[in-house]
Amino acid sequence: MKLKTLLLGAIASTAFAPFALADGHEGERGRDGEVKVIYWQAPSILNPYLSGGTKDIESSSLVIEPMARHDQDGNLVPYLTEEVPTVANGGVSEDLTSITWKLKEGLLWSDGSPVTSADLVFTAQYCMDPEGGCAQLAKFDGVTSVEAIDALTTKVTFDQAKPNPYGPFVGGQSPIIQAAQFADCLGARAPECTEANFGPIGTGPFAVTDFKPNDVISMVANENYRTAGKPAFASLTFKGGGSAEASGRAVMETGEFDYAWNLQLAPDVIQKMAGGGKGVPVSAFGALVERLEMNLTNPSPDLPAETRSTVAEPHPFLSDIAVREALSMAINRQELVDVGYGDAGRPTCNLVPAPALYASDNTGCLTQDIDGANAMLDAAGWAMGADGVRAKDGVRLSILYQTSTNAVRQDFQALIKDYWSQIGVETELRNLDGSVFFGGDPGSPDTFQKFYADVEMYANVFDGTDPQSYLAAYRCGGEPKPSSQWQGENINRFCDPAYDAMIDELARTGDLEKRGELGKAMNDMLTKDSFTIVPLVDRGRVSAHSNTLGGVVLNVFDSELWNAADWYRVK
Repeated sequence: MKLKTLLLGAIASTAFAPFALADGHEGERGRDGEVKVIYWQAPSILNPYLSGGTKDIESSSLVIEPMARHDQDGNLVPYLTEEVPTVANGGVSEDLTSITWKLKEGLLWSDGSPVTSADLVFTAQYCMDPEGGCAQLAKFDGVTSVEAIDALTTKVTFDQAKPNPYGPFVGGQSPIIQAAQFADCLGARAPECTEANFGPIGTGPFAVTDFKPNDVISMVANENYRTAGKPAFASLTFKGGGSAEASGRAVMETGEFDYAWNLQLAPDVIQKMAGGGKGVPVSAFGALVERLEMNLTNPSPDLPAETRSTVAEPHPFLSDIAVREALSMAINRQELVDVGYGDAGRPTCNLVPAPALYASDNTGCLTQDIDGANAMLDAAGWAMGADGVRAKDGVRLSILYQTSTNAVRQDFQALIKDYWSQIGVETELRNLDGSVFFGGDPGSPDTFQKFYADVEMYANVFDGTDPQSYLAAYRCGGEPKPSSQWQGENINRFCDPAYDAMIDELARTGDLEKRGELGKAMNDMLTKDSFTIVPLVDRGRVSAHSNTLGGVVLNVFDSELWNAADWYRVK
């Protein structure tokens, strides 16, 4: 097998030197006092395996870590391993069916106990337990076994050649959890382990001392952190809730906080805040797409929960592709960009807009076509009623459209409601607190996973530069449901055996050109071929940090807090 044509060959060409960002400020651990972080979507849990919400994944990344991460350029860099496994260094088998990870020697959990291969084996068991629900199960797609070779060595075996074997234990979405702490939390018991889920023992630069869900997390420097003199901060306060505007002001105008995440604000608002002189905005483009998700199942409260979570009961009108396509055609994406993002956004028709290898030449949605949308609905038999709302066989085109509470998202809702009214679609708007909407509480009816609405809007992204795991999320059976504690990434309940076959083909394809072709085809199946997902804006990531916080490197390919161990106070 010629590595020159394999994805793994391209990855193997990267130099995997032990990674560190020199801050130029050597000294004692904890020398710089407190650092304060604010996320306007408050974390509800510190276990990314029980939540797909970015705010939960990123807050937990301060505490629990993977074997390797992606750096600010999308390159794989080692964290809990000395060297990222490749074919060249013997860490990946020649036939590409296994990858072997080796822990650094001497690693300790924050409680002082040693980190061993048993923790990696357990982490895989935890996520892959058939009686449980794992929000990151797609990371383990195709894994047949995870075994400890010795105390520091773990072998992951796949069901076929895997040219991109960097799913399990890579990135902020797939960290290592401590086997001893979570031993009694397998399967259906996972959500019940409140103490572990709210205060995981980790290897990261900070350790949790107190967690108030949807409010504040208090952390202190991990005294067992592997690098001497780090972190520079003795404590970290993580404040959640409020609004993107309040978060930006707290950093750039008042200086009350040091880091503010995801400033989803109009460009002029951010510019005005920066004039406050206390901090600066930082931004970069990755693959973050604001989009509409179409519910393919019937969300009626009159149906049992299990029925509402599967395609056993199709949606009364969104099961008609003509309706989904018309809804997309009616949207003016450039106006959305102008109103919400300016230069920090660009219209897109793709779920995967980057990297270029996987970006489909899909531009058909970029021109708004109200007349065309009306003609399509006419042809599909959806007749305009006297009240201005279309109907067919007694079913009215009346949509409940939900998203999280945020000024830009509410502006989008208002504009899209108006677009849809022009094609005879009635729209009710609902906005939910982001801490709840993106939380993983199986008892809440308002999470994006349950999707108790017709359409919902949000954005998420994949680790690194390869969308394999991201696209694998839409496999049949991966839908959130009661039996999985409402965990799962197939939010729309999309199911197409042809798509599943392409997931498997992508997993075993090493040729980069062919991988790109497959990725584009899968993107198109979800978007322009089925309009199950209706992309709106390719969003640049915009956050802000105080003028006195050094070492910040914005990373759009992993957790934004990926290098918090390297932060320091500028004197």
